[in-house]
Amino acid sequence: MRVVVIGAGEVGRHICQQLSGEDHEVVLIDRSADRLKRAERDLNILCIEGNGASARILEQANITKADLFIAVADIDEVNLIACIMAKEYGVLRRVARARNEEYFSGTSPLNEYRLGIDLLINPDQVMAQEILRISEVSEAFEVVDFAHGEVVLVGYQVKEGNPVCGVTLADLKDLRGLYDFVIVAIVREGETIIPRGSDLIQAEDRIYLVVRRRDMAAVEDLFNLWSMAPKKVFIIGGGRVGFRVAKALEQQKVDVALVETDPIRCEHLAEHLDSAVVLNFDGLDAHDLLSEGIDTADLVVAVTDGDTTNILSSLLAKYHGAKKCITRISRPDFIPLLGKLGIDVALSPRLVAANMILRFVRRGAILSVASLLGSEAEVLELVASERWVYIDKPLRSIDFPMDTNLGAVVRQGKVIIPSGDTVLKAGDRLIIFSMKKAIPMVEQLLTS
Repeated sequence: MRVVVIGAGEVGRHICQQLSGEDHEVVLIDRSADRLKRAERDLNILCIEGNGASARILEQANITKADLFIAVADIDEVNLIACIMAKEYGVLRRVARARNEEYFSGTSPLNEYRLGIDLLINPDQVMAQEILRISEVSEAFEVVDFAHGEVVLVGYQVKEGNPVCGVTLADLKDLRGLYDFVIVAIVREGETIIPRGSDLIQAEDRIYLVVRRRDMAAVEDLFNLWSMAPKKVFIIGGGRVGFRVAKALEQQKVDVALVETDPIRCEHLAEHLDSAVVLNFDGLDAHDLLSEGIDTADLVVAVTDGDTTNILSSLLAKYHGAKKCITRISRPDFIPLLGKLGIDVALSPRLVAANMILRFVRRGAILSVASLLGSEAEVLELVASERWVYIDKPLRSIDFPMDTNLGAVVRQGKVIIPSGDTVLKAGDRLIIFSMKKAIPMVEQLLTS
């Protein structure tokens, strides 16, 4: 597949890295020579300096031969105009990023339908949705839905003293009559491991498991965990993301306190929120935070524009007793470090947006893809084609790559946690956990 990407920021580079790593032909366009030099140094792609909304530059990128066009430049209008031009050049699939709310209104003369854009995403909205989804499972640091929400990939941290410490996966497998799940990966000291039966679970492991949504409570009981929806939430940062999260939580009757340093912004927030309490002080002021009860918060969401403020306010909240923190960070490479500092969940808005775009890009046999933050792994939801040579054969006969793990099979709405005896049928949905380097091999296996 030939892909043209406009914008060499964090989102654009992440998309280029993923797609070029899967042997797609990628062209990256950006005005900044410095950004392109970094991309050329790190990625095996063609880089073109110039305006992505310029016909001359697009023709230089051989736009007429592109299968996919992705516009994620810093300016909304550049992305929209570039997508309009890509449509005129005959590119079949077009994706754009925009922050202006007007472009998402059904009544606007410039919305995605009228512009002919297949996917238009608002990164602030996507980030807020991710925060809300993770907040629903208090013990988890990551939650991803598959098969219309019937199957969940969930990440838990194994704490010291947990009864499963020192237990092998084979021993856990004996409990599957009571607890039906698959541990598909373990992240230990920053390294992602695709586990086998002899692997032990250790304290401080971050484990990813696939489970039916209805069985989550029972599985948490096995791991000595207990999730519940938050009742008291502090949000540090009253920007677009903080406002969206506060608005959604107050509609769920959650006790919300929103901390913002800008008094003018506070007035705006107070006018547009109903029950949330807007507090005008510094999110690093321990005295004010404690006086408002952050020490008894079920959840603290730090989403200011500054990484330092977000990290320090999260550490401050955890130190004083807050149960869980979700922290916005613009540097994705810092995400593994934050876990070691005690921060429960770190989210990069750029990576969250990029991952949503990548899910759209990989349509076809692949229904959805989730890149797991802080790990070199992805989870794929695929459809087993009737032409696949392994249809009507047991799973043990399939030579899956070493760096993959099959977590679940969904058949006619029924979720099957698989074993080697499970026989695949045409139309089955497969939930596969895979290291990124093994994804091309998985795709090749599924087309055999």
